[in-house]
Amino acid sequence: MKTLIHPTAVIHPQSELHPTVQVGAYAVIGANVKVGMETIIGPHVVLEGPCEIGARNQIFPGAAIGMEPQDLKFVGEPTWVKIGDNNLIREYVTINRATGAGEATVIGNNNLLMAYVHVAHNCIIEDHVIVPNSVALAGHVHIESRARLGGVLGVHQFVHIGQHAMVGGMARIDRDVPPYMLVEGNPARVRTLNLVGLKRSGMSSEDLQVLKKAFRLLYRSGLSFKEALEALEQLGDSEQLQSLRRFLLLSQMSGRRGLIPGRKKTSPHDDS
Repeated sequence: MKTLIHPTAVIHPQSELHPTVQVGAYAVIGANVKVGMETIIGPHVVLEGPCEIGARNQIFPGAAIGMEPQDLKFVGEPTWVKIGDNNLIREYVTINRATGAGEATVIGNNNLLMAYVHVAHNCIIEDHVIVPNSVALAGHVHIESRARLGGVLGVHQFVHIGQHAMVGGMARIDRDVPPYMLVEGNPARVRTLNLVGLKRSGMSSEDLQVLKKAFRLLYRSGLSFKEALEALEQLGDSEQLQSLRRFLLLSQMSGRRGLIPGRKKTSPHDDS
């Protein structure tokens, strides 16, 4: 089987494309780029290495992946972009390599990055994440699986967004977004649970009720951060509660941004 490459595409001899890869017109693929089976590379796409792209991805026209990071600390050290399987990367998405020798910017599996999304150096996007149009992720942002972002928003460097979280459009996200929560507004605030997303995920009604209790303890009870964490331990030891407690604790560590507060002054952020 021959590789399906348009005659106007420019393919570096030191790249490695699976025979089932399709490459559109005027695409440019540089050295040290590896592309897995059945991936489709659209017209005018630019791929630079070191870069690894898995199977069954579709990269739409104008995307630029593997460019040097937009980071003054970068001095040419070997870094990577690593992309998994079954991702949709729409028009004019930019994904930069990492800063720091041996580091990588990582995109997992089954994600949708809509047009004009920018993924900066050292970002991690896990699995089944939707990043809508014109979202800008600064360096070292980490988005956990099944999170959903709204369009035209910016995420500050080093921010973490928890699993199953929902972020409303046109917000400025400058601190961590806990798992399962819905955040929106300017300034951004935790408003409620991401109930629609959690129900669509197939979460049981029992687990939803526990998370509702956790939300009330964190954002409606007036408890301090320490008191709220202690109260969460009394709710049980479900997978969701373990994930939530772990995220909250890690958000307070050195190098992290802290938590997005709730709409009341009695949110756990305020005494952290």
